Amino acid sequence: MIGFIKCVIPAHAGSSLLSSRRKPGSRKYRHWIPAFAGMTILLLTNIAFAATQELYPFTSAKDATRFQNITKEIRCVVCQNQNIADSNAPLANDLRAKIYQMILDKKSSKEIKTYLVKRYGEFILLRPRVNKATIFLWSFPFLAFIFTLIFLRRTCRLSYATKE
Repeated sequence: MIGFIKCVIPAHAGSSLLSSRRKPGSRKYRHWIPAFAGMTILLLTNIAFAATQELYPFTSAKDATRFQNITKEIRCVVCQNQNIADSNAPLANDLRAKIYQMILDKKSSKEIKTYLVKRYGEFILLRPRVNKATIFLWSFPFLAFIFTLIFLRRTCRLSYATKE
């Protein structure tokens, strides 16, 4: 097999091709280095500038943080397990715009949430309010913990009694 490769591809065949090519550091390619560096810097500064622009400009930092907090507490109805701050769904964009407008109209956070609950139901809140319908939802972790402690106590007591 090695003899066949030597017959088909002579040892000196590749050497002439390698010597005729220019090396990357040669003078032919040197004028591209500043242009490439300049384009890279321009691209990175544009990306950084685009990331810092606000879609919803506020007059005060308090309103901006309130907007961020509210949009993180509202569920995207389309995505269902994602808040509207992170969602790209068209309905989430509309809800963000509506919340932005309500904050500019000096509505309180409670008024904004009440409006959204009236329009979309209690499901829109990622942390539902405590009321008659959600009392079991809020008390279940505590009840499960208490029942687990009772179960473990009985199990340990029975295993201890059988050993004696």
